[in-house]
Amino acid sequence: MITNKGKQKMRQKCSVPLCLKTVPEFLNFIYPPRCGICGKISENFLCVKCNKVLEGQAVFGIDKTKANLKSFENHLYIFKYEGIIRNMIINYKFNEKSYLYKTFVNFLLKNKKFFKILKSYDKIVPVPISKKRMKKRGYNQSKLIANELSKKLGIDLDLNNLLKVKDIIEQSKLDGRNREENIKNAYSLSTYAISKKTLENKKIILIDDVFTTGSTVEECAKTLKNANPKKIDVLTIAKD
Repeated sequence: MITNKGKQKMRQKCSVPLCLKTVPEFLNFIYPPRCGICGKISENFLCVKCNKVLEGQAVFGIDKTKANLKSFENHLYIFKYEGIIRNMIINYKFNEKSYLYKTFVNFLLKNKKFFKILKSYDKIVPVPISKKRMKKRGYNQSKLIANELSKKLGIDLDLNNLLKVKDIIEQSKLDGRNREENIKNAYSLSTYAISKKTLENKKIILIDDVFTTGSTVEECAKTLKNANPKKIDVLTIAKD
């Protein structure tokens, strides 16, 4: 029979992988977190050197709604859509580098002003994608960002009330004139959101990856307004 003292000695001699107490710890041992830019091991998914690169690119802008975008109040964004940021987002969105969402979010939340602003919202809503697009890509890039923000900020993640009901041509393949028509009526509110008033009087932050003409987030915000929220703002990683 092994005594308590004997068990304690066995635990002390145990190799590192077997001593990890949780699944996340074990996975971090097997697949350590790496910087999303250079690939070096980094707990924050962004090493010191690459963090300085992003700091040089960051603008942390807040724009008031333009005349043709009437369904939300403010647009918050971290970068301009150019250079290394453009390449990162293209890789994130189209080249299966889904892990970059952690790099974006961790960098974003280092900014005290934006952190404070984001903490003021009641609901985080990602721009949804169609089932066909989801099957092809394997993930919704806006949802990954929204989910991580929800966990880090302690704000409710809302995935069930804004729905993509029409499969459209990718907005990135169209010019500004055709984007508004392409996205028209592509989204809908769930019957649950309407009947249970889950978004009524709530402050909503709508999440997308890139803001170009604003037609996508405008259509989403216009749909969300039917649920009578108190406020809708938009957050994107970059602005074109």
